[in-house]
Order: sequence, then structure tokens, then C-alpha cells
Amino acid sequence: MTTELLDELQHRLAPRGISALRPLAGGASSLTFSGDLAGRRAVVKVAPPGLPPVAHRDVLRQARIMRALSATAVPVPEVIFDETGEPPEIPPLFAMSFSDGTAVEPLFDADDAGPARVVAERFRHAARALAALHQLSPAELRLHDEPVIAPADEVDKWCRALSTVDPELAPGWQQAADALHATAPPPVGPAIVHGDFRLGNLLADERGITAVIDWEIWSVGDPRVDVGWFLINSDPDTYQRITPYRGSTPPVEELIADYRKALTREVSDLDWFQALASFKSTATWSLIVKHNRRRATPDPALEAMATRLPALLAKARQYLG
Repeated sequence: MTTELLDELQHRLAPRGISALRPLAGGASSLTFSGDLAGRRAVVKVAPPGLPPVAHRDVLRQARIMRALSATAVPVPEVIFDETGEPPEIPPLFAMSFSDGTAVEPLFDADDAGPARVVAERFRHAARALAALHQLSPAELRLHDEPVIAPADEVDKWCRALSTVDPELAPGWQQAADALHATAPPPVGPAIVHGDFRLGNLLADERGITAVIDWEIWSVGDPRVDVGWFLINSDPDTYQRITPYRGSTPPVEELIADYRKALTREVSDLDWFQALASFKSTATWSLIVKHNRRRATPDPALEAMATRLPALLAKARQYLG
């Protein structure tokens, strides 16, 4: 973001009492800032100016789900206010409370996430937080107007993404999609689906999860979509990254048991949803690699992920097998 745009945003937020805006890392689909508000720290999320604030750029929709969850057992920041703006020139935004905690992906990032025993327990806290989310009724939270996304729709979504990338990045993805469609389990009752539930999108301290953040792609649908994604990101064999925590995190089977116990009901067909998650990861990383290759100076670390994509598709077939 340019200095001019930052100055415009600071001027816009001054009547709200927010000062000392500074950019925060993260939030690829929107702009995120930290600021001071009446002696406390606040976070502001702004849709990218000049673009329609739809889909993952719809920050007001993110504010809606966080408000809906504010009185539940799912920890989320407090939404302080929002503004519709006049998009696309004056983008919508919302301000929320600042939540303490660390957001690190222990099996992917090289960053220090804390002592190994604390990080291991963090995975278990995350499994229980995910169950708390999935226990909630969308209708009781007044989200009945949201469309319900079926598992097969998820497959189609990522097929559309893969159809835009170099076929050599993910050879055989069509066959994997066909296999997913052919074996898709019947959907269960709809729940709130975060869409990207993993430790990198949770704030945590030594006591547990302090906030679930990054609600850009939340939906109402089959909760097992979240479970599959959480599980493959909790499995050190998914990306084969060398990090300080490889070998010290809970086995996936134990996390499934923790989730089931907290949910207090049976959960089936998780192999299929881990296959879907592996397919989704192939698609998202293919897009990242595609966009990285278009940059004037591509990031070698992102390009290196291209070599992992065939293995991710193989993981999908393995789960289906």
C-alpha cells in the first residue's frame, strides 16, 4: 500500500478515534493494519481499493460472522465498528479488537512457535476449537440466508482453479477430480465452515487458542471440509517440510479422536475429506506458483512448492484408495 493510500485511510479513521496506523503482515485478500484506539490496540481490515468488495474481499461479510460468533465458545476478536464506504473507490472496512497470541504454521513455517510441548498441545486445543465451531447452528446464529455448499461443489470450485494453471504443474488432476466425484459421501447437516482452519490462522498462547482469525472464505456447508483441511495441515508428511516441530506434534489419529470427543457425535468419511483437502491444496498452490512466476522477481521459495504438487495429488489418491 502506498503512503498516499495509508494517509487517506488514516484521515478517514481519525473521526473514529483511530490513530498511528501501521501495516500488519498477512491478509492477502484484504489490507490489514494495526492502530491505536482510546489507549488500546485495534486492527483494521480494508477491502482493496479499486476492486469490487466481493467473495474473499468482502470484509463486511467477515465482520458479520465474527459478530455472530461473539457470544459463543469460539474465540474471535470483537468487531468495534464497520463502514460500507463507497466502493470501489472508497472501500468498506471494519475495526476489531487486537488479540494477543502467536499465529505460526509449525509444520510449514521455520518461525519459532514456542516450546515443542506447548505447540503439540496447541494442535489439540485447535481440534477442540474446531469442534466448538461445528457444534453451532447456522440458523440459530441467524445465518439462514447463506447458501449451503455441498462437498461436490467444493470439488468443482478447485477444478475451476486448476483449469487456469499450467497443466504440467498438476498432471492428472482431472482424474483425481473424477475420483472425488465418484466417491463423494452424502453431506451431513450444515455447519459453519471456516474454510482455512489451521494453526496459521489461529492466535494462541500457552493456555490455548485466543482467537480464530482470517474468515475470508467462510461458508455454511459440510463441517468435514474444515476437518480434512485441518488434518492435512497437521500431518508432517503432507508438505515434507523440515521444521523444529517435525516429530513432536500429535498424530493425526489422536487429533481426530480429540475432535470427535469434543463434538460428542460420530464423524465419518474423513479419508475422503482429507483427499479433498489434498486436492484443494494442489489447486491453491498451483495458483500461488502461477502468480509467482508472473512477478518480475519470482520468489524461489514459492517456486520450490511446484515440485510438491504431484505428491499432493498422490496423497489425494492415497486417501481415496
